[in-house]
Amino acid sequence: MAMSLFPGFTLETVPLPGGDVRVRRGGSGPPLVCLHGNPQTHMMWHAVAPALAERFTVYCPDLRGYGFSPKPGYTADHAPYSKRAMAGDVIALMDHFGHECFTVVSHDRGARAAHRLALDHPARVDKLAVMDIVPTLEHFERTDMLFALAYAHWFYLAMQAPFPEQIIENDPEGWFHGHTRREPKEAGLFHPEALADYLSAIRDRDVIRGICEDYRAAASIDLEHDRTSREELVRLQCPLLVLWGDQGIIGKFYEPIAIWSGYADGPVSGRAVACGHYLAEEAPGEVLGALWAFLEK
Repeated sequence: MAMSLFPGFTLETVPLPGGDVRVRRGGSGPPLVCLHGNPQTHMMWHAVAPALAERFTVYCPDLRGYGFSPKPGYTADHAPYSKRAMAGDVIALMDHFGHECFTVVSHDRGARAAHRLALDHPARVDKLAVMDIVPTLEHFERTDMLFALAYAHWFYLAMQAPFPEQIIENDPEGWFHGHTRREPKEAGLFHPEALADYLSAIRDRDVIRGICEDYRAAASIDLEHDRTSREELVRLQCPLLVLWGDQGIIGKFYEPIAIWSGYADGPVSGRAVACGHYLAEEAPGEVLGALWAFLEK
């Protein structure tokens, strides 16, 4: 499915220590990894990855817990869904294909995993682009009523199992559409083939568990890791590009460049893009323009 959206790419399952990861791979040149967000799969990169593949070897995996990659079971500390564990999958994937250093382009939950990846493995990441986030620690430590209402899913998905899982399982497709339309969206935002992949995944009870565990990890073990990094002055060393949708929440609630500069020793650049949360699907041309300017420096 969807080979027409990724011309010249292969779709394969790669055996890694954490389980078999689904990844779409194509292009030639230096390695570049694209990490997707919630509640999607690697298919969200369909309008961006083929262009990047003209100059890079592009890898688009499904994150653990999402799509058709491993979905570990429950643990009390949620460690299997920590961003450190997700970052470890990316390292294992790049080791599998023989790449020591690589660039990362990321969105939403994938950007949180990418942030941890660049902190834990600074020698492996050449450049990092994050879309429509500020660091997890900033969100939680700045929480007020506006944030709690706009990001209500951060709190209900992190509630004790199995309550949020049961809510989503009652109508997974209805939940998906409601969740992705929290900002006003025109019908047909998602390409039909990409949407079919998203919905196929969200019908899987293990994916629903994975999504909830991802958010439970963010509200617990991820914060422990982030606070330890802050205390030990572990900061981003690679060049960082920060993009956000001007119709979304990030630019309204925060000053993204200023916040990210507090987490980085390397150069930080970025800007708003004329769209909502789903930058790579809502405004792929503008996203590619910003990426090319950043990647070709």
